This record gives sequence, structure tokens and C-alpha cells, in this order.
Amino acid sequence: QVQLVESGGGLAQPGGSLRLSCAASGFSLDYFTVGWFRQAPGKEREGVSCIGNDGSTNYSDSVKGRFTLSRDNAKNTVYLQMNSLKPEDTAAYYCSADYTLLCATQYFGVGQHQYDAWGQGTQVTVSS
Repeated sequence: QVQLVESGGGLAQPGGSLRLSCAASGFSLDYFTVGWFRQAPGKEREGVSCIGNDGSTNYSDSVKGRFTLSRDNAKNTVYLQMNSLKPEDTAAYYCSADYTLLCATQYFGVGQHQYDAWGQGTQVTVSS
């Protein structure tokens, strides 16, 4: 059974850090592009970052310089390190994976629906 499971969400103070994990089971993430998306209350889901199977990464302008994606193929897991968190980063965060898509910002908007597999999400709240 193909499954993605996010973890690591929680409450952080502004300026703080969290690390989200996206663990895959039933398939190997090595060959997949993995994307991270978030959805705040009352807003549409938006792309945050992605990492290709070659390790290339892309970030939305809103998180560039603060968030970092990395892979651990041995653990079949992708990590989203989030630093300098802001209240506007508060959202449910979802990871996704696709075998054919490239890691590109064109898939951060409506193109996100081309991602094949999705996790159930993890909540991130940034508040003092």
C-alpha cells in the first residue's frame, strides 16, 4: 500500500524552528519528486517547496531562505526544515510525491493536482 505520512508539526514561537518529515511506505521515494504544500484556514492550498529525484530543489518566494528540503533515501524520508518561522506560516502542511513530475514551481498552484500521492497532513502553528 502506497502511503505518505507527515510528522513533526506542532506549536512554535515566531522566529523558531520545526522540522517536518514525510515518510513513505509501499514505494521508494528515491525516484520520485516530493512536494510540500500548505493550506491555511480560508485559503487555497499552495506549494511551498519540492525536491527532485536528483536532489534539485525549488521554493516559493514566501519561504525562500528560511525553509530547506532534504532527502534521506536510506530512511525513505524527506525533511522540511523550517527556520525563522512567522505567524503566516501557520497552516496544515502536506507532502506529495510523483514519479513523472519535475520539481518546478509551475506545480505549486493548480498544477499541484498532478501530484499522484498525498499524505494526511500535519498542523503547524506559529504563535507567541
